[in-house]
Amino acid sequence: MKNAAHIPHKITTLSQLQHLIAGWRLTGKTVAFTNGCFDILHEGHIFSLSQAAAEADYLVVGVNSDASVKRLKGPTRPINNENSRALLLAAMVMTDAVVIFEEDTPLNLITAIMPDVLVKGGDYTVEQIVGAKEVIANGGRVAINPIVEGFSTTGLIELIKTQGV
Repeated sequence: MKNAAHIPHKITTLSQLQHLIAGWRLTGKTVAFTNGCFDILHEGHIFSLSQAAAEADYLVVGVNSDASVKRLKGPTRPINNENSRALLLAAMVMTDAVVIFEEDTPLNLITAIMPDVLVKGGDYTVEQIVGAKEVIANGGRVAINPIVEGFSTTGLIELIKTQGV
């Protein structure tokens, strides 16, 4: 059985993350970054995170804070609090670091860590992706992964409301 004691240590502050990334880069490793609310994890999230992890040696996941999710999704969200969402993301084998951000977009986080690869889902174009121009200008690239149709947190919440599932 694997020791799960390291899982909480994957949840980091921006300052700790910058130090961690600097160490990774000293060894020539690349860093991918993706972000989201990840309110109720589902198959689409697993696919997206797996695809993002394949883009570089390490995967950093930015997760919107509770206040940010409320502003973006409405007063009844998030379902799971930021610490729970971060812990679930940190427990995933493909995730190397998780950082919670307070803003509505991860622009400040992206410019602070300057990932080699910025990864988002296929419902975006490069022009719509926050931080894309900054990452590209820094010599990085943007990867857009396909969306797994039929999976969304909002859809799951509606299903629970209407069917009591």
